[in-house]
Amino acid sequence: MAAKKVNFIESGINWIHERTNEKQFLIFSSILVGISVGIAAVILKLFVNTIRTSLVEGYFLKLDFKYLYLILPLIGIGIVILITKYFFKDQLHRGTAAVLLAIAKRSSFIPFHQMYSHVITSGLTIGFGGSAGLESPIVSTGSAIGSNFARTYKLSYKERTLLIAAGAAGGVAGAFNAPIAGVLFALEVILVDISLSAFIPLLIAAASGALISKILLNENNLLFFKLKQPFDYHNVPLYIILGLLAGFVSLYHVKTFDKIETTFQRVQSKWVRLFIAGIGLIMLLAFLPSLYGEGYESIKALSEFKTDGLFKDSILLPYISDKWMLLFFIALAILLKPIATAITLGAGGNGGNFAPSLFVGAYLGFVFSFLLIILGFDDIPISNFTIVAMAGILSGVFHAPLTGIFLIAEITGGYELIIPLMLVSSISFVIVKYFQPESLDLKKLKEKGAIVSENKDKSILGKLQIRSMIETDFSPVHFKATLRDIVEIIKHSKRNIFPVVKKNGKLLGVIYLDHIRQEMFNAELYDRVTAKEVMRKASVTIDIHEDIFSIMKKFEESGQWNLPVVEDGIYIGYLSKSSILDKYRHELLETV
Repeated sequence: MAAKKVNFIESGINWIHERTNEKQFLIFSSILVGISVGIAAVILKLFVNTIRTSLVEGYFLKLDFKYLYLILPLIGIGIVILITKYFFKDQLHRGTAAVLLAIAKRSSFIPFHQMYSHVITSGLTIGFGGSAGLESPIVSTGSAIGSNFARTYKLSYKERTLLIAAGAAGGVAGAFNAPIAGVLFALEVILVDISLSAFIPLLIAAASGALISKILLNENNLLFFKLKQPFDYHNVPLYIILGLLAGFVSLYHVKTFDKIETTFQRVQSKWVRLFIAGIGLIMLLAFLPSLYGEGYESIKALSEFKTDGLFKDSILLPYISDKWMLLFFIALAILLKPIATAITLGAGGNGGNFAPSLFVGAYLGFVFSFLLIILGFDDIPISNFTIVAMAGILSGVFHAPLTGIFLIAEITGGYELIIPLMLVSSISFVIVKYFQPESLDLKKLKEKGAIVSENKDKSILGKLQIRSMIETDFSPVHFKATLRDIVEIIKHSKRNIFPVVKKNGKLLGVIYLDHIRQEMFNAELYDRVTAKEVMRKASVTIDIHEDIFSIMKKFEESGQWNLPVVEDGIYIGYLSKSSILDKYRHELLETV
């Protein structure tokens, strides 16, 4: 019965595809992608909520062991490791960086299983209390839905990329019921080449995702705030200071997260990683239970100046004797949240940095405003500072100030705080950009040899796969081969360049046909001259791991059209400048 319904839907979509032009079908596709991603976001939210209410709170926490919740994240991550290994063959590509890599290096094709694998693994990770966020998995799921829809209906690379961005926009919009923030996230983080024609599909997908979320999810499942105090322009200097703090805290967050996650990845054994992570998470959660899960409950509590529940079951509770100690331990959470998130993800869990960024921002805003109150400042709006600082950290961590500004504006139900949001977000972004010009996702891409740039030419060149363009029909010559052997090789070759190699394949030099014409017509030299004597040293070579921009620079500086490619000095083949330009033209035409 279900199969018949699927076939009926596919037949309907094909019928529409045949009767619409490209633009019309793209808009129709963005609606379907947005609705699908919205449903996926709802499923993921409800999945996590079900695990918490039915399994964790409904069963585990009713047992006699009071501190059982400390080991629950470990159980969740362990299950995720097993599922990833046996069901997804360790091919679970996490984070926005994986989406950007698919666009830059894989022609915007994302594996089919990622339409549901992130929902399962992130739901288990965070449902059991892993200290991460659901938004990044939702973005990955939405991007996979967009990519596979485009693949099914044979859309072009440009349309596939646009539907990936539409899926990401729908994911963020569905997660927060914030369509404008979804569109801006897709434009700031996913798309590198922005055109006006891209806005309509993104807007439609984001609106569709947000609508599904609004219909199916109640307010308790979403991060939502009601402003209690209006913006007071007298506090502008304080918001500027908060922006400066947000910038430096964002830097700390990114660098700490990256360092710890990278350290975990160096540990070969998954179970050793899990054991180390377990010890770390148990210690962190024992001190600060608010690090458990996404932490949205504690964010809402801080915005309402309710701190009583933050340290429930914490071993620190007996030491919180006054306001200063409370302030100190809440500030400690700012420093420990990126560590908890890095441990959760580094150990093998699935999640993202979106929710942790909002968590750190809320705690920073609360600590700053609470400190001002303790110092004697009057009429400090704790709720406003708590909310605005979230935009500051989000802007700094993701290099996405517009997303930060409009996300917080939308989840507060209006634009009352738009001025402080703009101040804090822009200051934070400028500070982070100065000290770390590239976001963490772009840094990861560079390490993998991918290049993503706002410059269209650079972006297209960065997509080119060097290995696929290497020509291997050049005939290698052994360095001890005689001129007679060389002439015989030339007879059967269509090329006029001959790499000279050792027995192990190491490149020694190059023989150019034009340079040995005289010797070829002197039969007396046939058995007296060797390849080593007539070759020329390969002054310029290309390493197989070089990026395309370094390679193009070598072509320009050498003035040659063919250069040998080596790996650890071993000859592989030749790369032609003309083949690179042909490939570039082909990719350029696909983006038009």
